[in-house]
Amino acid sequence: MAPRGERTLTQRELNRALLARQLLLERARLPIPRALERLGGIQDQYAPNAYIRLWSCLEGFRRDDLTRALERRSVVQATLMRATIHVVSRRDFWPLAVAIRRAQRAWWLRVTQPKPTERSLERRADELRALLALGPRRQDELVEVAGRGSGMVGPWLDLVRVPPAGTWERRRANMFSTAEAWIGPEDVSEADALELLVRRYLGAFGPAARGDIAQWAGMKVGDVAPALERMTLRRFRDESGAELLDLPRAPLPDPDTPAPVRFLPTWDAALLVHARRTGVLPEQYRPRIFSTKMPQSVGTFLVDGAVAGTWRFDGEEVRWEPFIRLDRRVSHEVEGEAGRLAAFHR
Repeated sequence: MAPRGERTLTQRELNRALLARQLLLERARLPIPRALERLGGIQDQYAPNAYIRLWSCLEGFRRDDLTRALERRSVVQATLMRATIHVVSRRDFWPLAVAIRRAQRAWWLRVTQPKPTERSLERRADELRALLALGPRRQDELVEVAGRGSGMVGPWLDLVRVPPAGTWERRRANMFSTAEAWIGPEDVSEADALELLVRRYLGAFGPAARGDIAQWAGMKVGDVAPALERMTLRRFRDESGAELLDLPRAPLPDPDTPAPVRFLPTWDAALLVHARRTGVLPEQYRPRIFSTKMPQSVGTFLVDGAVAGTWRFDGEEVRWEPFIRLDRRVSHEVEGEAGRLAAFHR
């Protein structure tokens, strides 16, 4: 039972809240940087993912729109939350990088083998920084200077991927610059950065538990606790009685709000375990989407706000396979959206 005055939210209510915040209830008319801030960034392990996700979220989105935004530096692509590649707005890059830095450095030192010293990582980062002072460099040039472990410099050197590398047109993300050279110097305190990270998560995925925020960021609950204590937040409970936090005035749509068919790219953040309480990915299907036998994951499509099958583009068409039999009306809606996605690919 929820404490007096705290509302209990059903899974259906949490589902519709997430869909609204992830711009999956209706396509929005937003500038790309603003959309990325609403979404908490887009995980972009495979370069087309951000393009497909924005196509599902934004009215009239075209592939060239994101490529131009990357070229104009209004958005950037870099390794951020959970040490995975994300596309985020220029305005959000430094706060997110600063917020996760302390936790990421501790993680790198703990898991890297052979175990490095912080001093060795700082020295390697300085070597790469000197090379990059001459301008963007290819990955093989960075490896030549710093050795095969150059990727493990991680949070000791903030790098961004430089277009056209890492775009739809040239998918291999192998050209880098320092973030400072590409978008300007770091300009945020750790305290302010942590608060923005929490705001971005709750704005994109809330209401959520403290542990969900930390898991999404690749941090511990104690790392985000100081920001949570400073912020004015709404409090709810889920059906199991767990506390959920949320931003004031964040959307909580009616649970009966219709949810249209939407196609998602691989590794979409709405399907990861930090959002499992929303039921967007029914648990019986999780092993079919994320498996050690399929390290790249698979594309999925949503019916009534939940994953109902998988899809792939075969060079001509989007081939989709439902997990259960769909009625004729829903199949027609899926087929129509698949046709539009195929046209987007061509």
